[in-house]
Amino acid sequence: MNLGESIWDKLTRLVLALVVVAALLGIVLWYRPVLQENQRMREEKLELETKIAQETEISKKLEASLRALQDPKTVERLARERLSYAKPGEDVVHFDPPTGTNISTNGPGKP
Repeated sequence: MNLGESIWDKLTRLVLALVVVAALLGIVLWYRPVLQENQRMREEKLELETKIAQETEISKKLEASLRALQDPKTVERLARERLSYAKPGEDVVHFDPPTGTNISTNGPGKP
């Protein structure tokens, strides 16, 4: 048996190594819920930023519509289109949308 290296020295080093491994494992397990919460919050933040971008786009469109409706010519055009309004003496012509049964599939000039 080697005098400088007894069984107790080997066991002491092994126990210290196991204590260090256990401490590292304990730290990992201790912070795991924190890391999972951080990941969940990052995903939620990304979703919220996407929603903010969509709502900003909608807001820009609504602002443009509001500015357009401040013009009397635009209001008149919309009233004519949507409500079928006409000035006195004007005729309003409505076109029905095409139906699928009246469309010829043979092409022009073919029976």
